[in-house]
Amino acid sequence: MLPGMDGLQVCRTLRTESDVPVIMLTAKTTESDKLTGLDLGADDYVTKPFSPRELAARIKVVLRRTVSESLERGPEEVAYGELKMNFRQHSVSVAGGPVALTPTEFRLLGTLVREAGQVLSREQLIRRVLA
Repeated sequence: MLPGMDGLQVCRTLRTESDVPVIMLTAKTTESDKLTGLDLGADDYVTKPFSPRELAARIKVVLRRTVSESLERGPEEVAYGELKMNFRQHSVSVAGGPVALTPTEFRLLGTLVREAGQVLSREQLIRRVLA
């Protein structure tokens, strides 16, 4: 029901170009509509009316899963100067010595290493690390 292109078409087009998370927020409530949206690649399907708290929770779940999947798709180990990160073992070393990090610190460092040379906003970091 979007102007120019419907949501299903938007989802279909997005899936050919990107693996960005998609949550369909729609007034279409039939089982057929839901199955079509999910079959086209939507990560979740929320019908109106909806609770803003439920929508926020669903967004967190999708982001948590997609961030985790992107870590799994990346290389097992990354070296940046004397820093080495092993994403499978969740280990970090500098100049051969182990570094103890909390899980959040590990995700933050992993994001910075994988995005070396890129400028990330505070909001982008928060979404990637805390989602």
